[in-house]
Amino acid sequence: MALRLDTQIMYLKGVGPKLGDLFNRKGLKTLRDLFEFYPRAYEDQRAARNIASLKPDDIVSIKATVVAVHSINMGRSTRKMYDVVVKDASGQIHCKYFRVPYKGYFERFKPFTEVRVVGKVTEYRGRIEFHHPDIRDIEPDEETQDALIPLYTEIEGLATAKIQKLVRSAFAQIEEWPEEALPKWLLQKYELKSRKDALKEMHFPDPAKAAEYAEFKTAAQRRIIFEEFFWLELWLASRKAGFQKEGAPKIENAGHKLAALEKSLPYQLTGAQKKVFAQIKADLEKGHPMHRLVQGDVGSGKTLVSFMAALYAMESGFQSCLMAPTEILAEQHFKNAQKVLAPLGVRLGLLVGKTKASERKELLFELQSGEIDLIIGTHALIEDEVVFSNLGLAIIDEQHRFGVEQRGVLKNKGKSPHFLIMTATPIPRTLAMTVYGDLDVSIIDEMPPGRSPIQTRAIFDSKRPQALQFMLEQLQKGRQAYFVYPLVEESEKIDLKNAVSEFEKLQQQFPQVKFGLLHGKMKPAEKDEVMNQFRRHEIQVLVSTTVIEVGVDVPNANIMIIEHAERFGLSQLHQLRGRVGRGEHKSFCILIMGYAVSEEGKQRTEMMEKTSDGFKIAEFDLEMRGPGEFMGTRQSGLAGFKLANLVRDMAILQQAREAAFEVLKKDPKLSFQDNKGLREELLREHGPAALAGIA
Repeated sequence: MALRLDTQIMYLKGVGPKLGDLFNRKGLKTLRDLFEFYPRAYEDQRAARNIASLKPDDIVSIKATVVAVHSINMGRSTRKMYDVVVKDASGQIHCKYFRVPYKGYFERFKPFTEVRVVGKVTEYRGRIEFHHPDIRDIEPDEETQDALIPLYTEIEGLATAKIQKLVRSAFAQIEEWPEEALPKWLLQKYELKSRKDALKEMHFPDPAKAAEYAEFKTAAQRRIIFEEFFWLELWLASRKAGFQKEGAPKIENAGHKLAALEKSLPYQLTGAQKKVFAQIKADLEKGHPMHRLVQGDVGSGKTLVSFMAALYAMESGFQSCLMAPTEILAEQHFKNAQKVLAPLGVRLGLLVGKTKASERKELLFELQSGEIDLIIGTHALIEDEVVFSNLGLAIIDEQHRFGVEQRGVLKNKGKSPHFLIMTATPIPRTLAMTVYGDLDVSIIDEMPPGRSPIQTRAIFDSKRPQALQFMLEQLQKGRQAYFVYPLVEESEKIDLKNAVSEFEKLQQQFPQVKFGLLHGKMKPAEKDEVMNQFRRHEIQVLVSTTVIEVGVDVPNANIMIIEHAERFGLSQLHQLRGRVGRGEHKSFCILIMGYAVSEEGKQRTEMMEKTSDGFKIAEFDLEMRGPGEFMGTRQSGLAGFKLANLVRDMAILQQAREAAFEVLKKDPKLSFQDNKGLREELLREHGPAALAGIA
């Protein structure tokens, strides 16, 4: 049988239905998938060493004998840490695991078994050890293998040697390779290997290039990394090209009301706010739809800039809408708009899930007849019955809470309205180029005067009584506090403090303090009532989950205590911390860590103590956790990277982006013969919608 890239793996000689099903469960269905199952690392057996010669940060391969396997309880948690002790003639070393790779992993290692350990040597509390090394049985023909061995993510005991053998067999049996999808000029300009050669070298590495493979710097790796970035960037470039073809409302006027707005403010606009609004204004005047992302830390003044854009649209006779992810945030924006915009004659509306039927009916009538200039709301704004008279500007707050589809629904409510998207989650430039590559990006990197820095301190659980005492002292001065927990209710699987039970304990411990409880499982009306009580100072301490992360503004609250801080992402900690420091009082953030904290957990909390710069924190967070985790959701495109790394490969990402935009500049419809493969690949990866912008 002639094999092709789209042939099912089960038809490969030596596989069959049973093994084919094993691959299938890992998402590997075709030979293309098998070739794209890239080695996660390479073991240089020439770097084999004995235990006594190991030094911190060495990446090594050692042959050793298993002495024992221990499981150790981590503090009061139900989680366990596993320790595999191995030895050779020169000494012994501990191999520690803070999570189980898969069920039955440690049962394989019986005392006196000979194994190979591959990993990075770590120094911990004065002694060297391995953390999560790759341990496998010595294979019978190991001594005769090449010096550089590819290591694959384990598939339920399927050995690396077996996977490599199947890949070799597949290469030998494929009769015809498809033509290169990338055009010749692009391969030459960026000095890229052919795809076939790159794949071959990835799976059968040259031992002389061991150091380059370890650092992902070989020509083969570079070709694959470039390609992964290129397909995403070409898709984003085609979307952007589609936006620029559309006609849009031309919004331009003398801006008299803008001058009045500036005069009415009790403070001066920052230079960053002026610069970003100038970029927005230039976009609105172009005649094709603006798609601009405005990034800025909590409190940097993004909302005011969006109000200025809505005011400018109103002066040209257009309506605007502002969509927020929660009712609390929508109401907060509405109250701010009433203070800033209503005195200038802007007619406002608020539409949320709890809006009464009679009010809603009147609101929808006023919107359709053009009697409302700016409507603020939640997802309720994209419902079918919401019809605008002349929508010119759509503002979306906290974009990562909404999908591309919701942007699409909003777009259909006007004639290609302009889009202004805001986020207080600082996104590193590399990530913004991929997640929001179809948008122009503006950054408000200056804070308004008068905001004092928040003092941040990380402590262990043993110092909790002192933190509580400090909180009481602040409450006695008339201040308020947040107490944040990672869970709503107790979990049998995870031994972490939770909001409900801790709320009850705190009430018993401090009967003189008025506590309130807020979490995501409460009904919207209950949440609103609790938040309003906190705003009115009827509640002194708000015990909450991360539901307060976005949009809660209580200037009198100046202390934030976060339990199990090591379990939160850095950007999330930064968002939570931004809930305090919003008033005139000196503010504090106390990060309480649990009993068993990993080195990574400590590094995160140390970073929070060091800086309040959201972009520095985001860069560090991206390096620590990778893009999928960082975004908190598998954003379109990010899940597709099998080899590329946004931190490590930033230079290649920039080249791939440049190449994608150059391709569309030369051939906007991808109609040249040379670009036939690009068109087919876009279609295969993203479906017919991917070609909408270049049709």
